[in-house]
Amino acid sequence: MTMRRPILVVGLTDAGAAGVPAALYDRIMRADLLVGGQRHLAAFPEFTGERLVIGASVEPALERLKLAWERGELATVLASGDPLWYGIGVSLRRVLPPEALDIIPAPTSAQLAFAALAEPWHDATLLSAHGRPLETVIAHVLASPKAALLTDQQNTPARIAAALLDYGLPPTTRCAVCEHLGGSAQHIVRTTLAEAAERSFAPLNVFVVWNDHLIHHTPVPPGLPDEAFSTIAGQITKREVRLLSLAELALQSGDVLWDIGAGSGSVGIEAARACPTAQVYAIERREPFVRHIRENLRRFPAPNLHVVHGEAPEACAECPDPHAVFVGGSGGRLVEIIRTAQQRLRPQGHLVLHLVVFDHVQQALALLPEARMTQAQINRSRPIQSLLRLEALNPVFIVVWRKANQHG
Repeated sequence: MTMRRPILVVGLTDAGAAGVPAALYDRIMRADLLVGGQRHLAAFPEFTGERLVIGASVEPALERLKLAWERGELATVLASGDPLWYGIGVSLRRVLPPEALDIIPAPTSAQLAFAALAEPWHDATLLSAHGRPLETVIAHVLASPKAALLTDQQNTPARIAAALLDYGLPPTTRCAVCEHLGGSAQHIVRTTLAEAAERSFAPLNVFVVWNDHLIHHTPVPPGLPDEAFSTIAGQITKREVRLLSLAELALQSGDVLWDIGAGSGSVGIEAARACPTAQVYAIERREPFVRHIRENLRRFPAPNLHVVHGEAPEACAECPDPHAVFVGGSGGRLVEIIRTAQQRLRPQGHLVLHLVVFDHVQQALALLPEARMTQAQINRSRPIQSLLRLEALNPVFIVVWRKANQHG
């Protein structure tokens, strides 16, 4: 029976082979198979055994390593920092049991970054923007006092900085880009988000952000009274119905919401304040109401709400694909708006419509046969002399549709 020997998994810093202890270097050089990225393999030019470069897909390397373990070959994997922190160690554990791996980590790039900055990091959030949706990463940065991010060629420090500015962090927010950590070319750039958004940096870096304005991203429960908003002749989504619709929209951290026919902005503002790491686009075609949205934003700041003055659905063209769409007014273009929402909503996204006339309900249900409809009839108490009576608000039909898949 072939004796299986654990695969040696070695973490490297930017110093490469020079940063590896002599005994560990000897173990690497005795391997039959050496696996790693092109940069990792280049650090060991004297190695004469089989080399395998990890390409765009890690699967061929995993298959070869599993075979090497089963055959009893001596195999070594080279990785960056700690292989179990956003590294190949995660993929190796998918196909191999713990006893098949002998993992020797180097300091993580995040550790090296905070050491270079002489900055405590017990309260930091450690993230990777490598091959991940940027909005998900941004949501964690906004909710953290300090964060360290691994970047890639798409999600660069400049792009991340620009996104954080779009989400409302001040241009003066402190940040640092730590390049080539652990190597002779190590370079630390302390800067601000505004400056970082305009600069280029070395591809190998860790981006550190200090969120000194964390208080502005604390969720605020919805339910502001109607009279708190600036509006025209009481034209506003009433508080009780507003709360029902916010529950149906089910906005999550990092989501994108379109508030179409935003009116005075009550739904969009409440959503933005309740989920401050989401992006909300308040789309309104009428100039007077746009002015009321801006006044309400002054009263109730929500830096993650973006006002779009234009007519839907054309005005939605430049907005990111939404996770949720609220339609409070359609300007006579309900069909076009629904069809656009159906096309642009992300899988499992929610469309919530407020309708007040039967003709619009029939149009909506014809286009959304799987939708659920609720009629909200709210009565509020009103004093009459020494007694109390109920006063009815106008009934609203709430139509809710969920996109099941990419083709929904």
